[in-house]
Amino acid sequence: MPLFLKPVFQERIWGGTALKSFNYDLPNNHIGECWAISAHPNGPNKIENGKHKDKTLEEVWNEDKSLFGETSEAKFPLLTKILDANDKLSVQVHPNDTYAQINEGEYGKTECWYILDAKEGAEIIYGVNAKNQDELSQMIDNAQFEDLFHTVKVKPGDFFYVPAGTVHAIGKGILILETQQSSDTTYRIYDYNRTDKDGNTRDLHLEQSKAVINLNTQTPNTIPKHEMIQGQSYTQFVSNTFFTVERWIISGSLTYTKPYHYCLISIVEGQGVVTIEEEVYQLEKGIHFILTTEDKDIAFNGDMTMIVSHV
Repeated sequence: MPLFLKPVFQERIWGGTALKSFNYDLPNNHIGECWAISAHPNGPNKIENGKHKDKTLEEVWNEDKSLFGETSEAKFPLLTKILDANDKLSVQVHPNDTYAQINEGEYGKTECWYILDAKEGAEIIYGVNAKNQDELSQMIDNAQFEDLFHTVKVKPGDFFYVPAGTVHAIGKGILILETQQSSDTTYRIYDYNRTDKDGNTRDLHLEQSKAVINLNTQTPNTIPKHEMIQGQSYTQFVSNTFFTVERWIISGSLTYTKPYHYCLISIVEGQGVVTIEEEVYQLEKGIHFILTTEDKDIAFNGDMTMIVSHV
């Protein structure tokens, strides 16, 4: 039986109401993040069905490893989010596993973005223009941020791989699905001198940022692989030691074979059903679930787009 998950919503200074388009009942008008598939302690999802109903994904991971292929990993490794950038996000960088485990006690944070929607002219920050570490430090110390940050225009359907060490920021008017390592460590470089509802600026982490920025990450460096399978559109965006992320655009039926012991699935457009061993489950935009080792004889049917990820 698949594990269907109840979303966790995170209020953010830059959040809005765009997540209502996913059939979510938002708690307020400043929701920046839907943690859709998460076992992270800062936002674990609860299971909505089956024998594990009302347990968190973290609890199920710890109690029933057989569902995930008897993996030796201590923590559930991935986290799926949907982000609504009603305003631009702070400019930040994430540490790699080595730095994060020594300094933060958790995974590093390599991530990737699938652009669900973007207003005309919307852009992200991706990488920096500094030529070496000395120039980087000098530009940060002197707040030469307009010259430092490299911007890229985006449109719906674009994909960006954001390895740890990449300076990045999501711009205003962008809705993305993010697949990342299960980490909540972020080093903030610049926040446009914004203040929160209490008039306070948010903390910056300039020394940590200088220590982890990779100057070689300047361009999104993946080449999507497209093909038609059983008459359905399949795209593999990235596949590496952290995660594999794919998109299926289904119009009709697809007999599905799991690419790994377990995989994470998000319905980002349309509706349909998944039939697993003759049990039928309804799917629509905004539903997120995990196919486990128990799930065999899988078939999708309908008109929908889904993002699939696995380690």
